[in-house]
Amino acid sequence: MSAEKELNVNLLDILDLLERLERADQDGGYEKLKSKIAFEKKCIERKLYQKPLLNID
Repeated sequence: MSAEKELNVNLLDILDLLERLERADQDGGYEKLKSKIAFEKKCIERKLYQKPLLNID
């Protein structure tokens, strides 16, 4: 994947995250938003620390 495509994918992921947080805020206010932020943080950490896939040819 080219660097530009990878950057675009990362930016789209961030936009998706922001939209989910905005919806949580609209749906349930502060407590819902706080819970959603904690959940999203766990998801990001999971992606960050996962081992890369093995490429077996």
